[in-house]
Amino acid sequence: MPNSVADPVPAGPVRVAEPVTTRSLVKSFGDTDVLRGVDLAIPAGSIVSLLGPSGCGKTTLLRSIAGLERPDSGEIAIGPRTVSGNGTFVAPERRRVGMVFQDWALFPHLSVERNVAFGLSRKERRTKSVVVADTLEMVGLSHLAHRMPSELSGGQQQRVALARALAIRPAVILLDEPYSNLDTTLRTQIRLEVQRLLTDLGITTLFVTHDQEEAFVMGEHVAVMFDGVVVQQGRPSMIYDTPGTPRVARFIGDANFLAGTADGDKAETQIGPIPLLRRLDGEVEVMVRPEYITVVAGEDATIEKVEFYGHDSIYLVQPDGQPALKARVLSTPEFRVGQRVALSYGGGAAPAYPV
Repeated sequence: MPNSVADPVPAGPVRVAEPVTTRSLVKSFGDTDVLRGVDLAIPAGSIVSLLGPSGCGKTTLLRSIAGLERPDSGEIAIGPRTVSGNGTFVAPERRRVGMVFQDWALFPHLSVERNVAFGLSRKERRTKSVVVADTLEMVGLSHLAHRMPSELSGGQQQRVALARALAIRPAVILLDEPYSNLDTTLRTQIRLEVQRLLTDLGITTLFVTHDQEEAFVMGEHVAVMFDGVVVQQGRPSMIYDTPGTPRVARFIGDANFLAGTADGDKAETQIGPIPLLRRLDGEVEVMVRPEYITVVAGEDATIEKVEFYGHDSIYLVQPDGQPALKARVLSTPEFRVGQRVALSYGGGAAPAYPV
């Protein structure tokens, strides 16, 4: 019997996807401001990863969209309909939003089939067998319909939670760090299966995570959130290569910041001239990802550390009289600790920030 998400995806209980928009959303708990004017746009049928550190307001934003929290001010719209704001507050069960919680929240005393059917309306429960069967087929769990949650693996429990969210024919799916309870190997497998399923179904999806790799794999778009505010949103490659601020750059991956002097479209740095994404003049910090630093034999710097990951290697390099830099190579390390090397820049136009 299948043990992964079904392929191809059959016709099943899914509504037409709707875009989701939040405008100037504010939410406080006592004296703590959790959401501080959140603007977020999720295009219809797309997957957006909401990426941010713990405590930045991601889950509160998710719960506000679902209707589980009432914002203090601001607006939430699902499609053309305002569901929160301007004197309106639509109850969670009337928003057609499916939610997968971090701990999956399965009912231990109910079978897989009854867990999936739990969110259906009375009218829908009359045709429960058809709706539930279609949904379990989608997630590849038809053969486990009568099992109890305690009889399932972690990956199977996660898929039951997803099936329950899908069974209500949602216009929008919200996932709150749903893979955090899985081991690394299973986590990688399940997230790819779920990403493929949601893409094939065309459901508008907001996926919350604090893991940069996971955000980039899952999301067609990534929204970065700090301190209750979405500070940047765009495609993963854009967020990675052109972060709006140094804080964003550091959060989403390894980043070197090189002191430089800008003169229009380039800056002179310790590893030579670097072309800039925008024209600047004067003192700047140029952001360079480790993979754009080239390491060759020379006498300008010393290898301080070598980290070998199999698929790539990281050098920690100490230039003479300058701060240490990281360089990434897609190969077995050529240099050893203590060897002398030279550095140069091997990328395209780089972002820079005035000092």
